[in-house]
Amino acid sequence: MKTGFIGLGNVGGKLCGSLLRNGVDLTVLDLDKAVAQPFLDAGAKWGDAPKAMAESCELLITCLPSPAASAMVLEDDNGILAGLSEGKIWAEMSTTDQAEVLRLGEKVQAIGAHAVDCPVSGGCHRAATGNISIFAGCDRQVFERMLPVLTKLGRRVLHTGELGSASVLKVLTNYLATANLLTLCEALVTAKKAGMDLATTYEAVRISSGNSFVHETESQVILNGSRDINFTMDLVLKDIGLFQSIAERAGVELEISPLMIKIMEDGQERYGPREWSPNIIKRLEESAGVSVLADGFPADMVDDEPEEPGYEVVPKGRS
Repeated sequence: MKTGFIGLGNVGGKLCGSLLRNGVDLTVLDLDKAVAQPFLDAGAKWGDAPKAMAESCELLITCLPSPAASAMVLEDDNGILAGLSEGKIWAEMSTTDQAEVLRLGEKVQAIGAHAVDCPVSGGCHRAATGNISIFAGCDRQVFERMLPVLTKLGRRVLHTGELGSASVLKVLTNYLATANLLTLCEALVTAKKAGMDLATTYEAVRISSGNSFVHETESQVILNGSRDINFTMDLVLKDIGLFQSIAERAGVELEISPLMIKIMEDGQERYGPREWSPNIIKRLEESAGVSVLADGFPADMVDDEPEEPGYEVVPKGRS
């Protein structure tokens, strides 16, 4: 399937690399052509504009930093919608708002094309190796048509239901990850103040009921001191804000979510919107007068699992 990929940032660039590595006929576009150069050197073609890419490709993937950026790439005079035609697929891999993906999806479907929201989860280090997980919201027939590409992008692929369902589940999982990060920050600072060895603390959590994906990744770069998880405070605030909006539309009065938003807003105000999100621990380090550091932990995360062929994850109770 001839594929166009727009947005070569922290996640998009790594996903794009998986497509190239697996022999997909690929055209790429980014605001900064220098960012795209390694992909062009590896065999990708340069897209002059979203419209031209939509005219020449069967599948158009966007992976952009905000709903506003996606809307611009689709709705601009020279955007995807201007070049899209019947039977083609637009796949939104950005973490975005359900209402916005449905709004844009209606415009795509009015042309006779298909819309898919297919965000990823698992961290930049797994996006780089093709071992990331992918949610896909769309008609089942469209999902099956797109599955061969999705299994090149990631390892575990879940059809979540109709368009918009994947975006809900994505921000839900990011909300849970943020909740875990904030509690880990409290646990690590408390352990330090209580006189615990932090390397031992890390292992105690890792082998216990308190373990999690976030602990096995973000706790390591916290203890190293780099705090580099390739994800920034402004992006965390965007994601947990989207989850809060979903809850409000559904009429659910949340208690923990507003507090998390308040904490992350304070962190962003103190350290800047582009600060690495694990550095939210600095709020507690500063108030407690400690540094949460330990020897032997990596500065950044690298996926040490070999790349494996992707496959569909089937929920329990379904054939």
